[in-house]
Amino acid sequence: MSLPKENPTFTYADYCEWDGDERWELIEGVPYLMSSPSQAHQEILRELSYQLTAFLKGKPCKLFIAPFDVRLNADTYDDTVVQPDLLIVCDSSKLDGKGCVGAPDMTIEILSPATARHDRLVKFQLYQNAGVREYWIIDPETRTLQVCIFENSKYVINMYGDTDTASVQILNGCEIDLKAVFEE
Repeated sequence: MSLPKENPTFTYADYCEWDGDERWELIEGVPYLMSSPSQAHQEILRELSYQLTAFLKGKPCKLFIAPFDVRLNADTYDDTVVQPDLLIVCDSSKLDGKGCVGAPDMTIEILSPATARHDRLVKFQLYQNAGVREYWIIDPETRTLQVCIFENSKYVINMYGDTDTASVQILNGCEIDLKAVFEE
């Protein structure tokens, strides 16, 4: 897709008309081209998916892997579409066959050098403002996990290292073995 040189704002309807093999996110009307993930990113994604899928089997919450559109402000401007690496939705009424309409219960972003600042600042604020109950930020370089829990309209943050076990707050009894997640 080639974008106009001027800086117009776009909506989800515009986003749906874009063609091509490129993946985009739309944040408050501004498109952001997504880069291809690294090998480390994909290995972390695979292990997290494996552990979460095993836990969620037979439960009502659903796990989704990018690309999967999340329209955070579909009820107002409908100009923000993100694609977290992983997300969990426990309210099936938010699923419309194309993606998630509204805030998922949990989002997970795996950092890359190109997206780290964006994920830590812009998406952090977006997810907090939308009321995403749990936001995980995984840093493959430092082998750390930052868990953001939504309490009283803001995130409370906990940090974990590569040998810790992290509890998923929105899923009672779900624990993620970070040693396996960061295994080389």
